[in-house]
Amino acid sequence: MSKVVTILGSTGSIGTQALDVVDMQGYEVLALTANSCVDKMENQIRKYKPKYAALVDEKAAGELKVKVSDTGTKILSGMDGVCECASLSADYVLNSIVGMAGLEPTISVLNAGNKLALANKETLVTGGKIVTELAKEKGIKILPVDSEHSAIFQSLQGCRNFSEVKRLILTASGGPFFGKKKSELADITVEQALNHPNWSMGAKITIDSATMMNKGLELIEAVWLFDMKPDNIDIVVHRQSVVHSLVEYCDNSVIAQLGVPDMRIPIQYALTYPDRIPSPVKQLSLTDYGTLTFDKPDYETFGLINVCRAAINEGGLKPACANAANEEANLAFRQGKIKFTQIEELVRSAVELACQKSDYTLSDIHDACKWASDFVKSKI
Repeated sequence: MSKVVTILGSTGSIGTQALDVVDMQGYEVLALTANSCVDKMENQIRKYKPKYAALVDEKAAGELKVKVSDTGTKILSGMDGVCECASLSADYVLNSIVGMAGLEPTISVLNAGNKLALANKETLVTGGKIVTELAKEKGIKILPVDSEHSAIFQSLQGCRNFSEVKRLILTASGGPFFGKKKSELADITVEQALNHPNWSMGAKITIDSATMMNKGLELIEAVWLFDMKPDNIDIVVHRQSVVHSLVEYCDNSVIAQLGVPDMRIPIQYALTYPDRIPSPVKQLSLTDYGTLTFDKPDYETFGLINVCRAAINEGGLKPACANAANEEANLAFRQGKIKFTQIEELVRSAVELACQKSDYTLSDIHDACKWASDFVKSKI
């Protein structure tokens, strides 16, 4: 059955893979949004013929409007334009915007009563309490797209009572620096950090994988998605990225979801839930891998996991500050302004010094994130 979908962040890694799923399933695209990629967006508009498209960058949006003036697509601009696209009535809205910028569009999706396929982990890291309460109020199930959270979601499908769940186990690839000690990371280059062994992702997320900050953010996201205490969420390094995550039940039985490392599996499941249909993804052959390995994370070398765990244990605005500080430090590293190991130092300092507020509003989140971002800038 054909569905109508909107994709927020359509020119990024997740967005383009989502369009692969759209191609195979023959879905109709209602709206597409991106930050500033005029040429990519023009190509997508001409191929998918959405009724609406939006670019956050207003100058780029103006340029796009001229380029596609011969089409029937209405071009919107700014974050207001993105949120307008998010609010349009669709069967599913996939939010694959990178970073804190995804929070307000997520709220727009939920306020409009649309089904939300969520690939923007920062939405729950920064505004978990607000977002989950709004989803509950609107009666909307948040469908996770991150491979790890999708794996947990899939492994919970046979669970009759969530009280039977004992532990969630997130798997991590370990990134390109698995096995190295902190002293070996001081002179890591951007090129080395972007060389991920298994996944094809955008630059920001790939650096987060190299520092393992992504796993800390995923831990926080899992707390909100599955209403699980942080101490009941473990992390294990699995280099092959075949076992995407696991759920341990009270009888010590463990159920996992496996598949080749291809984001189109969790993307499609979120867009077809609760149904499963054929996908464009290669079939898994365990004999091709031969051996699957599992190791404990090196929390001394990759201390950002612990920073995130401490932040979510303390709660309030601490996770938002961790995320904002990391966004700024991650960018500074990619721009050659700081060393790789300074990312952790800056994020840790920001979280420790951040003001706390347990009952917060969207405005409080923005203020906290601006403080954390400015703090990191001041230290560079």
